[in-house]
Amino acid sequence: MITLPYMAGFTVAVLGLGRSGLQTAKALLQSEAEVWAWDDNEDVRARAEAEGIPLVNLHQVDWREPVTLVLSPGIPDRLPEPHPVAAMARQAGCEIVGDIELLGRAVPDASYIGITGTNGKSTTTALIAHLLNLSGREAQVGGNLGRPVLDFDPVEPGAYYVLEMSSYQLERTASITFDVAVLLNVAPDHLDRHGDMAGYIAAKTNIFRRQTKPRAAVVGVDDEHSRKVYADLQATGAQTLVPVSCLGPVEGGVGVEDGVLVDDLDGQGVRAFDLRELPALPGRHNWQNAAVAYAACRKIGVDAPVIAACLRSFPGLPHRQEPVATIDGVAFVNDSKATNADAAQRALACYRRIYWIAGGRAKQGGLAGTEPYFDHVRRAYLIGEAEDAFAAALDGTLETARCGDLDSAVRQAFADAKADGAEGAVVLLSPACASFDQFANFEARGDRFKQLVGELEGTRGAISDAHLSAQAGGSA
Repeated sequence: MITLPYMAGFTVAVLGLGRSGLQTAKALLQSEAEVWAWDDNEDVRARAEAEGIPLVNLHQVDWREPVTLVLSPGIPDRLPEPHPVAAMARQAGCEIVGDIELLGRAVPDASYIGITGTNGKSTTTALIAHLLNLSGREAQVGGNLGRPVLDFDPVEPGAYYVLEMSSYQLERTASITFDVAVLLNVAPDHLDRHGDMAGYIAAKTNIFRRQTKPRAAVVGVDDEHSRKVYADLQATGAQTLVPVSCLGPVEGGVGVEDGVLVDDLDGQGVRAFDLRELPALPGRHNWQNAAVAYAACRKIGVDAPVIAACLRSFPGLPHRQEPVATIDGVAFVNDSKATNADAAQRALACYRRIYWIAGGRAKQGGLAGTEPYFDHVRRAYLIGEAEDAFAAALDGTLETARCGDLDSAVRQAFADAKADGAEGAVVLLSPACASFDQFANFEARGDRFKQLVGELEGTRGAISDAHLSAQAGGSA
């Protein structure tokens, strides 16, 4: 556990007692702070109280007493409207931070690698940690992925904290200067929280705050917004810049040409590795993830041949184009993490005969951007709050089935795929929506998908990598 001695004797409020909030409260208690912890959900409060966390109703306190409010990333303090507790704290002049800010203050001299982007950041974060640990460098991974950061162990010199950073977290983290900061891509997302696209990009680019050479910024340059960020950083000349493209070689950076990673970091244009050999990283978007991870690890001194060897053993992440099973010749792929259209179009690009399950709580823009890959889709199965809007958007373009819920969609998609007899059929859960209309989170949605696949009559075969790899890679 990370201790926070600078908080000893101070009153600190914690709002939101999920995994990170609960660990924050424990770290503060261990550090002899006075903790006022609260969650608006009664069941969550009961679980926290059972673990010895002191509860104080933050809606009914004197906000002149706490010095800090540690706010769960998902709770707004400004837009679209501030949570009442956050509004009271701000009015009283109480600082509002996240748990990652507390980590930065507690361990300022640690080595940090930060990864952000609209899509692909979880895979890239896990991949960087995998490459570092397998190459003999200690790395602990957390933030928006996995382990709460205050549950980390203190690091020895030469070890790294590898942090997935959401735009929400970057807004509330001021003390960390990343040794390597990664921006994968930028597409419209969370615009209600940030006000507009400019606000969203501003939050994302906080990851480069205070970087100076030899610290490195690794930037994907395959979308318009990220290219603009790269150009702005280039104009300042503050840090070492590494461009990454999955659309071809890139001068001074890392590119991908016909599925082969091309390393030009030393100006040699070395064809370093065939990414098509990685079954856990299918498709052009995953090639970007791999290229960015390669670039980040090269910048901290991992040798290229070592990275190439370690890439082969990466197992992939749950809910990110996760192969589930192949039943009667129909493959099932769980891409529940695709919570926006940009993420969904990346999965649609990877397979040729898709029975697509989409829907949930739609984000701004709906399905915009998925259209180039509609010729890969045999039929769309619509669920959740977005069902009506998606049916209208796809009318006359794709054949659709209005299924209401995931259970019905899985059964109908499987029946249709078998009846069509389409060779290489893939039932793809890639919702292009948030999950909160019917599920607690995207993990719960993906787990339910996997459970439903397991219940289908005739489930006996193992995952067919050959079936999937024949459809994936290089098609986007």
